[in-house]
Amino acid sequence: MAPRPTPQIAAPSRPSAPPAASVRPEQPRETLSRQASERQGRIDHLQQRVQTLQSQKPEGARAQREQQRLLQSQNRLLEREQRVQQREQHVEQRQREMLSRQTAERQTRIDRLQQRVQTLQSQKPEGARAQREQQRILQTQNRLLDREQRAQQSDLARQQRLGLQAPAATVAAAGAARGRFGAHFRERPLAQTQAALVARHRGWAPRQAWRHRHHAVFVAWLGPVFWPYAYSDIFDYTFWSYAYEPGYWAYAYDDFVDTVFWGGDSPYSAYASTNPYDYPQAGGDTRARQRASVSPQTLQQLCGTPDKGVTAWPLDDITSAVRPTPEQRALLDALKTAAANAAGVFKDSCADTYALTPPGRLRAMMNRVSATLDAVKIVRPALENFYNSLSDEQQARFNALGPNIGDRSPRRQEAGAQEASAEGCGDPKSGLTQLPIQRIEAVLHPAGKQKEALDRLGEATAKGVEGLQAACPNDVPLTPVGRLEAIQHRLEAMLQAAKLVEPALDEFYATLSSEQKARFNTLQQRAGS
Repeated sequence: MAPRPTPQIAAPSRPSAPPAASVRPEQPRETLSRQASERQGRIDHLQQRVQTLQSQKPEGARAQREQQRLLQSQNRLLEREQRVQQREQHVEQRQREMLSRQTAERQTRIDRLQQRVQTLQSQKPEGARAQREQQRILQTQNRLLDREQRAQQSDLARQQRLGLQAPAATVAAAGAARGRFGAHFRERPLAQTQAALVARHRGWAPRQAWRHRHHAVFVAWLGPVFWPYAYSDIFDYTFWSYAYEPGYWAYAYDDFVDTVFWGGDSPYSAYASTNPYDYPQAGGDTRARQRASVSPQTLQQLCGTPDKGVTAWPLDDITSAVRPTPEQRALLDALKTAAANAAGVFKDSCADTYALTPPGRLRAMMNRVSATLDAVKIVRPALENFYNSLSDEQQARFNALGPNIGDRSPRRQEAGAQEASAEGCGDPKSGLTQLPIQRIEAVLHPAGKQKEALDRLGEATAKGVEGLQAACPNDVPLTPVGRLEAIQHRLEAMLQAAKLVEPALDEFYATLSSEQKARFNTLQQRAGS
């Protein structure tokens, strides 16, 4: 029988200092903080032991030699820990410098790409071939820009994991579309995003956008008028939701909250994040997009006769398509009367001049939303009576009306409804609630009663946005009557949100000095400061 091998027993070794740990770039902030805290704790403990040994006065040569040996051992451990600490701090500093340099270089590339896109968009080439070439180059530049912006967001997330502080303007730009109702719609193909931007930037009414084969978008301001096309939108969206941007209501919510703090165009909106000059540039240079220009004639039509021109309801087209019976014609006449009465409530909701103060802007929006809600309440009963009187065939012909935009097939409309339902209504809306309050605090430096009033404004804003989230439906109703009912709920939520914010905003604004009010009134221009 072969002898059993003798087991090898390792000799005990003295405990040694922990090995030097290098700071890995992808270690999370909590891990690095814990490691640094533990190392500092060991250093403090070793320093205390060294001081204790140094204070002792042992008797006898042997005791003194033992004390000296222990002191040297503790000093070596202390020096080793301090060297590792210095090395970690040096590595972290190098990471800070590297990430800061990368962030600056990437922002420079983004700025350059945005300028190229802006230049291409401003060009008007002649001929189909030149237009196709321009479109190809524009798509390429947009793809590069989108790639750089995604990489920038990854860099910022990495800096956050490391606990590093990124430049404020870069953080604001990269986080522009996060925490907002319209955040989901930034991920669509660039061509769709650019088309929406063009329609909004030019302030097109739905019918004007459709003539250019664009979906209608939410236009927040046309000159001094908030939601200029509200009269036609509440009807056109009711029947032809497929002809509107899927994110129409998401952008409406964002604009409604944004306008209070930022004015006509927020530098952080989802639309702004697709345009080179819509959010702060590197170096703090802020270029705000100008509101779409409006002529006195257009303003008069929007305010004085909203049931005429590009905002008129196509009741004659409905009559031709449906061919109502005598009983149905009476109901259609009642709908026409309701439409005219609804147009009347808009006449007093237009402002002659653009409000330059946050409280003034809020009240202008409240007047407009209130008028729109009144119009819906006037039209809804007449619309329900007329639509419910139609046969299935008539309803089908009614639903087939509308602009030649997009695919109207049931499958496509169902997909559009799913896209619109993915608005992220339940996600935190920090971009609407926290960001403006933080910027106000950074720009105005409120103290004492001002700070308390600002805190109350932040709470009221958060409650108002919660109400908007609650009115955000999980899907788009499939019938016109259902869609108009959903519109009414949304308008009621917007008005309720405004009523929550109004007293808190008035209170805070009243506490400000003249200089602070001037800064608050131009908060958008100071967004990159």
